[in-house]
Amino acid sequence: MSEAFRDNEAQSRFELTVDGATAFVVYRKTPDTVTLVHTEVPPELGGRGIGSKLARATLEAVRADGRKLVVKCEFIQGFMTKHPEYNDLLR
Repeated sequence: MSEAFRDNEAQSRFELTVDGATAFVVYRKTPDTVTLVHTEVPPELGGRGIGSKLARATLEAVRADGRKLVVKCEFIQGFMTKHPEYNDLLR
């Protein structure tokens, strides 16, 4: 399985491409915050843990960027409930 994570600023989303299919988290950025709006995982990637890998990579990217986080996406909210080590990112 080949994987590639990137911040696609042109489309305002973090992307994880796996085996040619792309899962993504749509965001809005301000100078101080990143608001995560929506997560989408294509059906062909379902059931493989891709959503969790994408969530973890996204949260690590926000941490590396030094911004605070606002979460509007239910999937990311659920991930953070299971992984409180990311709660320090919350605005």
